[in-house]
Amino acid sequence: MQERYLITGGAGFLGINLVRYLLAKGQEVTSLDMAAFDYPDVQARVRIVCGDIRNMEDVRQAMKDVTVVVHAAAALPLYKPADIFSTDVDGTRIVLDEAVRANVRRFVHVSSTAVYGVPDHHPLLETDQLHGVGPYGEAKVAAEMLCEEYRANGLCLPIIRPKSFIGPERLGVFAILYEWASEGHNFPILGSGDNLYQYLDVEDLCEAIWLCATLPKDSVNDTFNIGAERYGTLKEDFQAVLDEAGFGKRIIPVPERPAILVLRLLELFRLSPLYKWIYETVGKESVVSIEKAKKTLGYKPKYSNIDALLRNYRWYLQHRDEFRKSGGVSHRTPWAQGALRLCKALF
Repeated sequence: MQERYLITGGAGFLGINLVRYLLAKGQEVTSLDMAAFDYPDVQARVRIVCGDIRNMEDVRQAMKDVTVVVHAAAALPLYKPADIFSTDVDGTRIVLDEAVRANVRRFVHVSSTAVYGVPDHHPLLETDQLHGVGPYGEAKVAAEMLCEEYRANGLCLPIIRPKSFIGPERLGVFAILYEWASEGHNFPILGSGDNLYQYLDVEDLCEAIWLCATLPKDSVNDTFNIGAERYGTLKEDFQAVLDEAGFGKRIIPVPERPAILVLRLLELFRLSPLYKWIYETVGKESVVSIEKAKKTLGYKPKYSNIDALLRNYRWYLQHRDEFRKSGGVSHRTPWAQGALRLCKALF
């Protein structure tokens, strides 16, 4: 059955991948985003609303004739704390209010495994305690609490907690690895790199969203971890990118504690794009259980960590001339490396 989907954050990395996925499924799509929807391949097939989820009129305009909302818009950790809370919490409330007003059939909220903070055990279950680290993690927890209120009041509201997802169009922090690999550098990681670290391919995330949007309400009106099923250690998976680059370079472990101290200082003075949740978790095991999604939704991820990283790296090589000089704080732009770029000479 054809429905109209509203994707908040439709011009972003997840947004455009989901737009293409839904169009391939024969669905109608509206995109709401502050950023320009600059995708010529699908532009004519999408209803585009350029607006802010913090503006009720923008959201109300975007909600016209919508039956399913996928709420993926968020201010990322590199934004100012005030912008993070106003977008991820206040904006979420506005989208929820307007969804109820428009009598949508279903509201899929894309959260994050950042809601678990820095846990003391793995794999993480959906029932584990939530403890957001920093403004982004705290805002994501608060947004989930809002969603649970609306779910309790009758809105069918699946919550998805994806691991960090990668694939075509993804840049952000991963562009640092890809740039160093493509230029023939070794690549440093914090700690030994022997920690298991789970990622997720964006196509598998789109599939999970589709399942939450289409399966019976009794199955989906819940919260689900989503991640890859096949993953290795951080060192093994990142090494696959260096091997693909073909320069014979290696992953270089860096002592974790002194490196974190340096990164804290660089973050304080805005000389590094890496924020606390990245550098204080990357050296630790990070795995969520996807058994609930597999059992309840029939979720079957196709891509391993390495598959996802290499798919993304190959896309990066094909398109790097288009964004070599760009910058920003979204997942669709390479983050300015700041002082980290000076470290290339050491590796």
